[in-house]
Amino acid sequence: MTQKERYEKLIAYFEKARPNAETELHFENPFQLLVAVILSAQCTDKRVNMVTPALFAAYPTAQAMAQATAEQIFEYISSISYPNNKSKHLVGMAQKLVADFDGEVPSDIDELQTLPGVGRKTANVIASVVFNLPALAVDTHVFRVANRIGLTKNSKTPLQTELVLVKNIPEEKIPIAHHWLILHGRYVCQARKPHCSECGITDICNFFKSKQK
Repeated sequence: MTQKERYEKLIAYFEKARPNAETELHFENPFQLLVAVILSAQCTDKRVNMVTPALFAAYPTAQAMAQATAEQIFEYISSISYPNNKSKHLVGMAQKLVADFDGEVPSDIDELQTLPGVGRKTANVIASVVFNLPALAVDTHVFRVANRIGLTKNSKTPLQTELVLVKNIPEEKIPIAHHWLILHGRYVCQARKPHCSECGITDICNFFKSKQK
């Protein structure tokens, strides 16, 4: 099987199995999604969704959050992983949004990465989810799934994986492909015990084939 065939079969499967794949984070506008994605680093979306309603009610805009202290933000996100650092990041992010971008979340990936707490992965999520740009965020799920299936070969870093995936996935499919791979990794191709019996793409998966030998 060629790589081109592998990608074509993967896309055909997910277009049927997960035609409406999207982020599981709850948000109503770009600012809320940016806050949620920053909070989701090394934390589950489920936990993030538990704390953001009260946080968003107290600080609904970048302007409001920019006026807060890290200590005030901490009170709302103390059950999130690394709350001290994330509290500081959120205040700094909001202040820079107000100072440099009139309180509006930018669409440019490089500009997004100038915000405190925003790395390439977070910037790609915002670019793809909010602005539907051909950006593909690589988290632990995407990195693992791409490697196991054989979408990438010998990729050692998230950036290497991202570049290979973006090169091989049609541009218009890139935003949703991010969610296909994340959700597959979260619920089927799990880290410790992948549920291969529930997987619809074992015919193109190198990991599954290696188990059959």
